[in-house]
Amino acid sequence: MIFLLYFLLSLILALLLVPLIKTLAIKTKVLDLPKSQRKIHKQPVPLLGGVAVFLALALALLAYLFFGRPDFNVVPVKFFLAIIGGGLTLTLGGMLDDKFDLPPKILWLFPAIASLIVVWSGIGVGIKFISNPFGAPINIGYHLGIGNWGLEISAVIMWLWMMGMIFTTKLLDGLDGLCGGVGLIGALTMFALSLTAKVNQPITATIAIIFAGALAGFLVYNFNPAVIFLGESGSTLIGFVLGVLAIILGAKIATALLIMGIPILDVAWAIIRRVVYRRSPFEGDRSHLHYRLLDIGLSQKQAVLVLWLISASFGFTAVFLQSMGKLIALVILFCLMIALAISVVIIYKRQHPHIPDLFDYEKHPNVYRGD
Repeated sequence: MIFLLYFLLSLILALLLVPLIKTLAIKTKVLDLPKSQRKIHKQPVPLLGGVAVFLALALALLAYLFFGRPDFNVVPVKFFLAIIGGGLTLTLGGMLDDKFDLPPKILWLFPAIASLIVVWSGIGVGIKFISNPFGAPINIGYHLGIGNWGLEISAVIMWLWMMGMIFTTKLLDGLDGLCGGVGLIGALTMFALSLTAKVNQPITATIAIIFAGALAGFLVYNFNPAVIFLGESGSTLIGFVLGVLAIILGAKIATALLIMGIPILDVAWAIIRRVVYRRSPFEGDRSHLHYRLLDIGLSQKQAVLVLWLISASFGFTAVFLQSMGKLIALVILFCLMIALAISVVIIYKRQHPHIPDLFDYEKHPNVYRGD
């Protein structure tokens, strides 16, 4: 019952805050303008939706701290402050980017700082081993340096993990409701995992269900046709919170990978293509899977529902799998991604035989950039 109350609290906060933030975005002209073919919407759409998600999350977490009286011996208060502090950092950076379109060399600093806040808070420092389905756990508790100077391998891994999750959801945000929906699925999966007998972390379950409520409230306004977008702050916040939850739950990296499997593989492929063709890995284009699903005739709603279904299927299944089972699921997910990508290419070429080399960037750079 208490979980439902906190879910409803963050849900109601988001439902109330989104219209206010939308009005603020319109008055300050923080809008997503359809300047290129990569933009699917035809009219300017307010950004800053992530601000409402963060505020709903932060306010509900503070209410939990003051009235829920969580056991800080299980989850220290500094972990809560790290979530709020890191989220605030991403929100401020995202607001600046949505307004002033910051260059990548500056924009990456905000995720880097937010990830450092997580490391400095001590989240994950106690994690010395990562599960190994083939044998003994892998030791990541090594210390680099001499004496008191240096840092733990685990801290480096946690920082890289957080950065990877943040940029995955950042690049995933391309269709109405896609990023927010995958984030909601991830939060619900972490909630369910927290309540299993093996994990049994009601505090983490509360954090996850609060985040789920905030995202659910936002999706009311963001599902196609969206009246507000997440913006930079929201797309990065989702990866940040899911990354933190995976760490607090005891390095449940495989579970998070199954939830975010398709987006991670899609982002990895897009980045590889951009690097190969000597373009910035942060430059937006239409090479992502969700755009390809639109190219073969799916509507925005259909494409989003397909990707939601894949994330939910693998994410919720991961709750009941052991290490070897999760490894097998990851292999299946990888094969599914390849099969899906090949199918999209084949279908598109059959529908457009006059453009046989559409997927060759050198011959069609404008299509990839969405110019």
